[in-house]
Amino acid sequence: MLVIVPDECIDCGVCIPECPADAIFGEDDMPPGQHDFIKLNAELARAPGWRPIVRTVLPLPGADIWNGKAGKRELLERKWPAGC
Repeated sequence: MLVIVPDECIDCGVCIPECPADAIFGEDDMPPGQHDFIKLNAELARAPGWRPIVRTVLPLPGADIWNGKAGKRELLERKWPAGC
């Protein structure tokens, strides 16, 4: 999972077509039942341990298995690495 820092986002929309999981939406285009992700995104963007992506990286192993999987929100752990 990646997050977008709301205070740094300029609402250009470039990230929307770049997301391989089609998981990024503008606030006005948010699908029903997904609005709580706005708050979750803002929370995680401020959390220690979440670092900016500064170069292109390959998807994590298993990314395709999790893409679109129902119920994974309940599996999110809010444990931050020590020292972050």
